[in-house]
Amino acid sequence: MATTAVELRLAGLLAAVFVLGGCPRVEVAAFPETETAEPAVRVGLGLPVADIAVGGGGPLILTGRDGGGLVEIPAGATGVVAGNGTAVWARVGGVQTSAASALTIRAADTAGTVRVGGRDYRGEVLVTPSPAGIQVVNLVSLEAYVAGVVNAEMGRRGAQDLAALYAQAVISRTVAVRALGRYRVRGYDVINTIADQAYAGVGSETDLGWEAVRGTRGEVLTYNDAVIEGFFHSTCAGQTEDVEAVFSGGPQAYLRSIEDRGPDGRPYCAISPRYRWREEWTGSALQDLLVRQGSGGGGASVASDIRVASRSGTGRVTGLTVVRAGASAAVAGQNAVRQALRLSDGGWLRSTRFTLQATRSGGRLVTLVAEGGGNGHGVGMCQWGALGRARAGASYQEILSAYFPGTELRRLF
Repeated sequence: MATTAVELRLAGLLAAVFVLGGCPRVEVAAFPETETAEPAVRVGLGLPVADIAVGGGGPLILTGRDGGGLVEIPAGATGVVAGNGTAVWARVGGVQTSAASALTIRAADTAGTVRVGGRDYRGEVLVTPSPAGIQVVNLVSLEAYVAGVVNAEMGRRGAQDLAALYAQAVISRTVAVRALGRYRVRGYDVINTIADQAYAGVGSETDLGWEAVRGTRGEVLTYNDAVIEGFFHSTCAGQTEDVEAVFSGGPQAYLRSIEDRGPDGRPYCAISPRYRWREEWTGSALQDLLVRQGSGGGGASVASDIRVASRSGTGRVTGLTVVRAGASAAVAGQNAVRQALRLSDGGWLRSTRFTLQATRSGGRLVTLVAEGGGNGHGVGMCQWGALGRARAGASYQEILSAYFPGTELRRLF
């Protein structure tokens, strides 16, 4: 897709990209002295897929990359867009279109939305070939993107939580602006999962979410006149984590550990359903866990222990040791620890703020129990903490200042 004028105006914000322990970190140039236009964001939707259903809502128009190959899908009707790695095409009403290098899907009505994969999105949807079939990208204005993120990340909230929604809108916009151009060669800026930010399009929008977006229009967090790296997580359990304890790339003055407690000493995020938790592995589940830990083919039959090897300055687990007869294996890094101690549904352990208790019989490990608190990596804004602060009367500016000390709110457009 050709570079737009808006993208050119924003190009001065962005510089080189480097990888932060699996989480992209982007170096950003100085903040512009004058306001710029609202940018568009390219959001990867379920990358990649073999095909995707299109339509079922309002009427749609499909065109080729050059604007030709016009195909209409009437309101309520559906079609399928597919590809073979070199071209894409649509099947609508039993008729297949000519193969094209790309297809753009937009609403026939300028105020309408585009339904793909059963979800409605604002803006346009671009479909291009990929080795697995097709790549689907939603090209949407930044503010509409943020509106699709706020409640997808924070859930549906009441008026008492509005300041927290405002804070989420600012940090989500900050994350998006920081990511512009990051994956340009791949055709998108962010993906629609928590690997970047949860984004569910129109279906996740709420009136309060839109109020938070409009009330903070164009606002991002900056530090030393540069857009910051915006991290957030679900539940810190009373203390956030230093960024360098989780991700590579070095410390940041505004991503330091803070005590996240009210005047009464109670953590602001104590209202979270993940404030405290317990996990237990026994039998075959424990054997599978040990095999994933590199304990060898013997699994639980040869393992005698899994223990905490190291902790960060905030008490989070940074390393594990798996003990076998005559040997041991190490797991290093907070993200590796959470991946290693997976839950029964395959998800990561909720956090690294936990203790371990192992039960052994005949020199073999038979039960492992983790008792802990919190949910997520612990860096940056605690979302449940932000909700607790909002309910205690904090403004969104105060919430952001607490989690990102030394930063400044600036309006981009």
